[in-house]
Amino acid sequence: MGITSDGSCRAVRSLSVVSIESPAGLSTHGCDAGDEPLLLRACRGEHVERVPVWFMRQAGRSLPEYRDVRKRADLFEICRTPELAAEVTLQPVRRLDVDAAILFSDITLPLAAAGIDLAIVAGVGPVIAEPIRSAADLRRLRPFDPDRDAPYVAETVRIAVAELDRPLIGFAGGPFTLASYLIEGGPSKTHARTRQMMYGEPLLWRRLLDALADIAIASLRSQITAGAQAVQIFDSWVGVLNPDSYRDFVLPSARRIFSGIADLGVPRIHFGVGTGELLPLLAAAGADVVGVDWRVPLERARARLGAEIALQGNLDPALCLAPWEVLAERVTAVLDRGGNTGHIFNLGHGVLPETSPDALRRIVEHVREHGASRQATADVEWDALGV
Repeated sequence: MGITSDGSCRAVRSLSVVSIESPAGLSTHGCDAGDEPLLLRACRGEHVERVPVWFMRQAGRSLPEYRDVRKRADLFEICRTPELAAEVTLQPVRRLDVDAAILFSDITLPLAAAGIDLAIVAGVGPVIAEPIRSAADLRRLRPFDPDRDAPYVAETVRIAVAELDRPLIGFAGGPFTLASYLIEGGPSKTHARTRQMMYGEPLLWRRLLDALADIAIASLRSQITAGAQAVQIFDSWVGVLNPDSYRDFVLPSARRIFSGIADLGVPRIHFGVGTGELLPLLAAAGADVVGVDWRVPLERARARLGAEIALQGNLDPALCLAPWEVLAERVTAVLDRGGNTGHIFNLGHGVLPETSPDALRRIVEHVREHGASRQATADVEWDALGV
């Protein structure tokens, strides 16, 4: 069975661009007995029979079938070819049997489509030919129209959703992270120029962040309309800020994004790295789910956020390189800390390129086995009470 954009179930077809044999067939747990998929129920804070699981960067360099595709096309070529991008989106679903797919794309793709001269450089990341550091520079960033500038993204979503029996997650870059790339000219360890503009030219900063928020809104609305059933905002580098700076200089634009898609009714996830002190503010932006990196114990995140906000995370990605007995113990610890209400199992950041797909598959199986064991224990306890 499959999930349509309105949440109903229907039959699944299979892509044949680049296919692999699923180890044991795809799980049907994404749509249990006609109910809403586990992931969406967990996002809304409902008690679920088991914790759903997916991985940030589950599609990509750790999968040999993805590396086969990259022999024929670079990153942006894949993203701009809907059949290839949909195939890469589906690869981890087939191999790992995760509870959700996430669109294969890049957070900087809308910037390139909106007039920014941008390239993805191997071993570096996004590189901006002419950084934005003045009001005149900002004029080069024009409004983003998904239908005109990047129709291939919505088409990728439509193709992938037609193949899926579980939700597809769309995404966009957060305003601070995209602003940092544009101002620094690429990745930065200090984000010094970015914070210089933020503190020294607050009006220019506000114009830039609001423009980036509007790009994210347009992109996300297009993805949702095409069939994405949840979305995540990746503000990966915003953890460099303290709470006061985030509140004053980023939160208004983050709220603009979340309110700009609220009427579409899909769960909204907010994630950043090193954001332990920012968790309540990430929720205040309008998120239904807050992603937690591996540095913050989930029970501490829960205490900071309250019961109304679901949590996503938070296994250290490096643990996927450890021996299985070590990894399994830590997966269990994350599950025990997260509980079965309002928790989505994920890593605390993206899958590392050197990660074995077998380790990821075993994590998925372990999460499911843990859920089955917990449910069996609960049934025994209820039976003992005569309920």
